[in-house]
Amino acid sequence: MINPPSPSSGVPVYLQLIEQVKHAIATGALRPGDQLPAIRKLAEELTINPNTIVKVYRELEHDGLIEVRHGSGAFVARRAARHDRMELLTESAREVADLVERLRSAGVTDAELRRLLESELVRVPDRARVRTR
Repeated sequence: MINPPSPSSGVPVYLQLIEQVKHAIATGALRPGDQLPAIRKLAEELTINPNTIVKVYRELEHDGLIEVRHGSGAFVARRAARHDRMELLTESAREVADLVERLRSAGVTDAELRRLLESELVRVPDRARVRTR
């Protein structure tokens, strides 16, 4: 699940590890309630200082992505999926705002924008719904 970081990448090791865990949560490789490896065990596997793993877990806990239960370990937070969804919606809102601004400046009216969006929603299949059926 967590790959050894690349010391030569120029990105601090702890940030590489944080991004790996965030990616695993975002892609569903790690799901809410899943337990993360123990600090010492992971540090040994990756041959890095255990304090680095402590820093990674602290950052992830601060971001609300994991819950550290003393004596039990670290777990993907139940609200991690909601956190990812909020980030997705926030980024999507920025993209939509940029698109609306570009199209308006090109002379597309609000009514035309609505029609374009509605027609795309009908035309493009909702792959998420198709997969769950």
